[in-house]
Amino acid sequence: MNHPPKILIADDEKAARFAMKKAFQKENYQLLEAENGKHVLEIVQNQPVDLVFLDINMPEMDGFEVLEKLQQIHSPPLVVMITAYGDEKIAVRAMKEGAYDYVRKPPELDELRLIAKNALEKIKLTKENQELKQKLLEKEGFGEIIGESEAMKNIFDKIQKVSKTDITVLITGENGTGKELITREIHRLSERKNGPFVAINCAALPDNLIESELFGHEKGAFTGANQLKKGKFELAHNGTIFLDEIGDMNLPLQAKLLRVLEQKQIERLGGNAPINVDVRVIAATNQNLAQMVQEGKFREDLYFRLKVVEIHIPPLRERREDIPLLAKKFIEMHAAKHNKKIKRIHPEVFRILAKYHWPGNVRQLKYNLLQSVLFCENEEFGPKDLPEEILHYQPSPPFKEFDVDYNLDFKEAKKQIVERFEIQFIEHKLKECKGNITQAAKKLNMHRQSLQHKLKELGINPNKFKLND
Repeated sequence: MNHPPKILIADDEKAARFAMKKAFQKENYQLLEAENGKHVLEIVQNQPVDLVFLDINMPEMDGFEVLEKLQQIHSPPLVVMITAYGDEKIAVRAMKEGAYDYVRKPPELDELRLIAKNALEKIKLTKENQELKQKLLEKEGFGEIIGESEAMKNIFDKIQKVSKTDITVLITGENGTGKELITREIHRLSERKNGPFVAINCAALPDNLIESELFGHEKGAFTGANQLKKGKFELAHNGTIFLDEIGDMNLPLQAKLLRVLEQKQIERLGGNAPINVDVRVIAATNQNLAQMVQEGKFREDLYFRLKVVEIHIPPLRERREDIPLLAKKFIEMHAAKHNKKIKRIHPEVFRILAKYHWPGNVRQLKYNLLQSVLFCENEEFGPKDLPEEILHYQPSPPFKEFDVDYNLDFKEAKKQIVERFEIQFIEHKLKECKGNITQAAKKLNMHRQSLQHKLKELGINPNKFKLND
């Protein structure tokens, strides 16, 4: 509690209120008084009260009536009923009707202090649990997507905003970062949530089949087309279509896709009648489409049509603060599914997992932990349960040591060392950014033109760092 706990003492006898207040004089409590039930309700409705000591026998409105009305307000206080000696049955009734506890009249001062202490501790724990649940909802409030890093908070914000629209979204990121999860969450939160969600991996099908998969075909359209087949766009009508690995789509098909996006119509292979489709398109790639546009491998007009909003998912190694949260969920999920009696996780596990570089991102974390949970035989999941490659992983230093040519004078040696450092540092950033000069310039805090000039000066070719298919 941020404020001193507020305790309201309600009794129609002034002497009784005075005696009870005496019990709390040395405590850090804010004490309030009420002489009847109506006064109790007025106080509680006008300010937050944590605990009420409520006499049952009061004029006009007895303690049970007041208790019932208190329970109808938002965030009601805990209530301790004050009963006459020998009224145990009445006290039991009060507990059944929602009172926290009861004391006999006249109460012992030590008993009052103990009851108040326990009641206020219960309130504190309840509030802490509510705050924890709220934090978990904030962290896990996007379906299966988990994260508390700033990067993930920004992604959650974008999801929330774009899901209420029908705009096209391009999701970028390395394999295993969760691009399809983001897409499914956008669909789940959208007005199309009751419509179909259809996904297709553009890299998984050969060029001669993907067009049929996307747009369908008429019976007899080609050898083996023995019956009419609806394509993914038709199947996704009034819903969402997810075009995964869009960078692997060939140029002729890119042109047809652009027409579909602009006209909202498709034609089946072998057909000549346009078919209207109402579909929200979300595309994803692990490739650098901007670079592909420059190289003539991806249509610029399609690129900008897809990239109305871009959501970039950073690799797991760039948001290590999310690893403990993800690991805890995966361990608990796998344990429940495979009947493993894991009751706790050793804190060292999270430190080891956070140190690893995770080339396969969240997908690798999930399935590495599945293996670990399956072989765990103890109630505590510890470091020894982790795979050897993760347990004994040692990150390599980001830069090599520089050899110095001692035959040079100081100025020339320094120039040589600086040049070697610049090459290593810039190449390191280019590698991180898959050869994307614009992104590397941002990481280096340089203007793009300055970086291009430096690349030329140092003889660095950014294309060699481009993400391979």
